[in-house]
Amino acid sequence: MNRMLLGAFVTLLLVAAGAFWWQGRAETQVGSLPPDPEVTGSSPPTAVPSADVTGLRGLAPPEASEMSREQKRFARYDRNNDSRITRNELMASRTEAFRKLDTDGNNLLTFEEWAVATGNRFKAADANGDLWLSPREFASTKPKPQIKPKCGC
Repeated sequence: MNRMLLGAFVTLLLVAAGAFWWQGRAETQVGSLPPDPEVTGSSPPTAVPSADVTGLRGLAPPEASEMSREQKRFARYDRNNDSRITRNELMASRTEAFRKLDTDGNNLLTFEEWAVATGNRFKAADANGDLWLSPREFASTKPKPQIKPKCGC
């Protein structure tokens, strides 16, 4: 009887440890993956021509097409260019902002962590310290516009 109880207890401990381990795994994508040639349909590179290039003609570069705003937004999230956005691809763009709020680094954002960050943001915006924001002070909380590069090269 004791052996059965001990076996059940050890099994429950292993299941609980596995659940905590599974929950604690944070999978993030640091950089975008190179496109898979089989998925994108591109052919493998051709052999390099010899030094005599008279009469040879190379492949024409692909035509540049103007993407709509929504297509550009979709392409930013679709990191592996498979025309599908997975949950990890969608969440990968917000990991840096999440890490700033997650002060204890446990991959869980508690109300206290959020409240401290929000309180600090309020204190920074309340320039005269009267514990309320005037329209001018509130305007200082507006997100800064992102500087776009002059060349899209």
